[in-house]
Parts: sequence; structure tokens; C-alpha cells
Amino acid sequence: MPGEENIILTGFMGTGKTTIGRRLAESLEYDFIDTDTLIVSRYKRSIAEIFKDQGEAVFREIEAQIALELSRQKGLVISTGGRMMLDPRNASVLEKTGKVFCLIASPEEILKRISADPGAERPLLQGENPLQRIIQLLEERQSGYSRFTQIITSNKSPEEIVSEIKGLL
Repeated sequence: MPGEENIILTGFMGTGKTTIGRRLAESLEYDFIDTDTLIVSRYKRSIAEIFKDQGEAVFREIEAQIALELSRQKGLVISTGGRMMLDPRNASVLEKTGKVFCLIASPEEILKRISADPGAERPLLQGENPLQRIIQLLEERQSGYSRFTQIITSNKSPEEIVSEIKGLL
């Protein structure tokens, strides 16, 4: 089915965007793009290094460039960074290319998932109480995320989530 409209997955870190995105793309015979992986590959630096050395504003501008680039392609499942679609510019260009789904999970489930991924650097969760930070960030982002179709990923298998998204297409 390549050539069809894109499917964009957004949501907080640890909600399953990459896992679900890969499986959904395979199921639909689409190409899969993880915007964070694309940025790391292209800039030869981790996101944490970009944040530390160049600041969040530079990183957000890189995300905007990636969003514009991907909006010119079709037949993609795009897993976005956790804040990428909260930027109205990015949401506007990507929404025109397909359907956006926001994956959501409980704060406890998010912490469990990201704790199980020790290789991933999470610059926004540095500090003494990551669960409290997750809750705070989710509250801050709620209004932005709520404008997209919500898919709950807590207590569901990846297959169930892929099937749910395909049913909504």
C-alpha cells in the first residue's frame, strides 16, 4: 500500500511510538521513520548531546526541518519525538499528509517502560523523582496531545494496538 497517506504517531516517551510504528509499517507495507533516530543518524550526535551543546531551541528547529521534509513523502508511518507534534508548525505540515494518533499510557507504565530501556537517554527526566516529572510533563502536554485521536497503550499487546489503529484508518 505504499503511496497512501502517512500515519503519524505522537505521544509522550515510553508510550510505544517506535514499537507500534515499526509493526504498523510492516503490517501496511509502509516505510517506517522514527524522527529521533533520523536526527541522531543525520547529525551524528545523540539528542541528549544536541540538547546539552546546542540547547532545546536548536533541537526543536531540527525537528521542524524534519517535519517539513517528511511532509513531502507518502506511504510512511512516522514516529515523532514526544514534543514534535505539540509545535503547531509541525502538526500543521504533518496533519496534511495523513492521520495522527496519540499513544497514551499511565505515568507508572511509562516509567516502567523507559526504565527497561537503560540505553536510552532521557534528558527531560533527569532528577530525583522521574515519576513526578512524568506526571508534570503529561499535565503540561495534555491539551496539545488531546487534539489527536487517542490510543491507550497500557495493558495492551502491540498486536492489539496495531489492530486498533488499522481499524480507525
